[in-house]
Amino acid sequence: MIAVPPGRVTLSDRRTRRSWPVELAPYRLAAFPVTRSLYAQVTGQWPGTARGDRLPVEGVSWWDAVRFCNALSQSEGLTPAYRLQAGAEGVEWDASADGYRLPAEAEWEHACRAGTTGARYGELDEIAWHRGNSGERIHDVGGRRPNTWGLFDMLGNVWEWCWDLYDPEVYGAYRVLRGGGWFDESWSCRASVRRRSHPDLQIDDVGFRLARSVPA
Repeated sequence: MIAVPPGRVTLSDRRTRRSWPVELAPYRLAAFPVTRSLYAQVTGQWPGTARGDRLPVEGVSWWDAVRFCNALSQSEGLTPAYRLQAGAEGVEWDASADGYRLPAEAEWEHACRAGTTGARYGELDEIAWHRGNSGERIHDVGGRRPNTWGLFDMLGNVWEWCWDLYDPEVYGAYRVLRGGGWFDESWSCRASVRRRSHPDLQIDDVGFRLARSVPA
């Protein structure tokens, strides 16, 4: 887990042409997306179609990711970040918990940028697997250059689930995805690009990354 400093990030939505600033306290973010081997170690399951222990886990829904966070927290004696109940709206984030969780969308973008202000934190082919260089397949985590905060694969390889609802007035329960994937054109692999998906869907280019809150 990488210690991410506090900061301020301005989120924007291309569809609505809306932007909004977010102030962030310090937090911790995993250097890599969750791998297939870690996911299997915690859950006993090997989702997705690709094979390889160091590949990022894919084919996991937002709900799968939330449940994984709680299971890993419990296995390490940490307080789970999520209170789960039946139904589509049956989840609450306990911000005081020290367990693992999904990053908030603003946390994801702040960490991706790592103090930079451009579309990307480096030359795309050096930092990301995308449609132009991936051979149209997923790759092991850590195979491209990290950003200056030591975070790998923030762009490309797999999209990453975030905690946030995308636009509840229009899309209901759909959750935010960030980062771009191995089958995406270069324009999708940018720090500001937002994508959405239903929290029940399992997609072959979508995974997730772990975050943890820093106690006050």
